[in-house]
Amino acid sequence: MTILTFTLILLAGAYLAGLVGSLTGLGGGVVVIPLLTLVFQVDIRYAIGAALLASIANSSGAASAYVKEGITNIRLGMFLEIATTIGAVIGAVLAVYTPTNTIAILFGVILLFSAAMTLRRKNQEALTEGSKLADVLKLNNSYPTKDGEVHYKLKNVGAGFSIMTVAGVLSGLLGIGSGALKVLAMDSAMRIPFKVSTTTSNFMIGVTAAASAVVYLQRGYMDPAIAFPVVLGVLGGAFTGSKLLTRMDPKVLKYIFCVAITFVAAEMMYNGFNHKF
Repeated sequence: MTILTFTLILLAGAYLAGLVGSLTGLGGGVVVIPLLTLVFQVDIRYAIGAALLASIANSSGAASAYVKEGITNIRLGMFLEIATTIGAVIGAVLAVYTPTNTIAILFGVILLFSAAMTLRRKNQEALTEGSKLADVLKLNNSYPTKDGEVHYKLKNVGAGFSIMTVAGVLSGLLGIGSGALKVLAMDSAMRIPFKVSTTTSNFMIGVTAAASAVVYLQRGYMDPAIAFPVVLGVLGGAFTGSKLLTRMDPKVLKYIFCVAITFVAAEMMYNGFNHKF
């Protein structure tokens, strides 16, 4: 296969990854890494480096729109970034010393978890009574809806902060945004309305990925020949997905994608257990 053919196929694959990731809310990383490792036989650390760059670019583009609309809780996102950034640096350092087959097995487990998270019931309730810590840190906020401004309060700030640290470690270790865990921390633990938790998670993913990316860059695990088409493809796919999302019901697609991602997870775990990475 020539370099041009490899680049074009990778670009097309990354575009589809960005498109499906955007429509299902799982992000492009969970598709890009299996694509690179299982189809193109790329070393998983280089695949993670490319996926981290794609996460930064994707998050920067999508997050700006939500911030402009006033849905994202920026203060909460910056507060929780302390946890995810520390976790991401720890995860990226651990990844350098962790066997690639172990990373592949962990990746498969997280894929299964992410697929399950997309099917669970979302929290739409806005709490009127929050915790004292949330008041002290001024994390309570509001977001606009078609019926007017909705005010909400937070609770279990400590639990949310702890889950965010784990999300950061996994992000640095596996090269994914860990959006499923971030939403779990805000949606289930801190009881934030789902719309706010997803947009705030998107805002945070790029910062978390940037912290991990520095370690991968220093270790030489970022190959421009792989990263460049992946970033372009994922960005293009995510942009198309954001346009399609307003015109279609992604519910059916989510179920199909969850089944597909379960098979991919099984393949990653099988290859990991058989030392094929």
